[in-house]
Amino acid sequence: MPELPEVETVRRTLVQLVKGKTIAEVEVRWPKMIKEPDDVQQFELLLRGQTILDIGRRGKFLLFTLSDYVMVSHLRMEGRYGLFAKEEPMNKHVHVIFRFTDGTELRYQDVRKFGTYHLFKPGEELKTKPLVNLGPEPFDESFTVDVLKQKLQRTNRNIKAALLDQSVVVGLGNIYVDEALFRSNIHPETIASSLTDEQIRTLHREIILTLQDAVEKGGSTVRSYVNSQGEIGLFQLDIFVYGRNDEPCKKCGTVIEKSVVAGRGTHICPNCQRK
Repeated sequence: MPELPEVETVRRTLVQLVKGKTIAEVEVRWPKMIKEPDDVQQFELLLRGQTILDIGRRGKFLLFTLSDYVMVSHLRMEGRYGLFAKEEPMNKHVHVIFRFTDGTELRYQDVRKFGTYHLFKPGEELKTKPLVNLGPEPFDESFTVDVLKQKLQRTNRNIKAALLDQSVVVGLGNIYVDEALFRSNIHPETIASSLTDEQIRTLHREIILTLQDAVEKGGSTVRSYVNSQGEIGLFQLDIFVYGRNDEPCKKCGTVIEKSVVAGRGTHICPNCQRK
């Protein structure tokens, strides 16, 4: 699933590609993706004539600011956008098409068909699902060491499960949780509420630095992720543990191990991240 760095990279490229374009019509080929409104034809009708003023991000969600609405898009596992000329051939995985007045088309492709769309009046998107219960953004001033400490002290879950919870801090998924925990020398099965103040300070710093590094490198190319211009991310070249099971740790040479923690495949260095 695209995580914060990948979604931020998609956002930045979409701003370059479609900001300022006006929607002539929308075609939804997989109605189950449209969650709000519950009438797909109304979704298509409301978007006609809307201009894309900007594109923001909240956690792993893209927020298209339109003339009269905010469209919330979640890429889920394999969703991706691409800008095409209308005469270009279309593959079978294109499920939503935004046709612009200039003859170009923004096509949403999703092999698994898990992506979602919500359309709101401005301001309403923050008062209801899917955004209402999200935690702080890791790059915002509101994400402080004290805020992270308070959230971790309220749970008896292990730290891996806690960090995957988007109400604790948004944008972290399996890849960057594993990487941030490795950089912090914290074992993923450690109970979150048992972390020391020093460990929490280190974890807070490494969450931010890990995500910043990944954003700068365009995210990670894991599975089929590419950005909206078809370019791959390069952060995978700097990954310490994720997907490197049976390979030597880049810091100490110990073999990276893979197990299941919080229901997710989890990668650790058993020497650098001792229980």
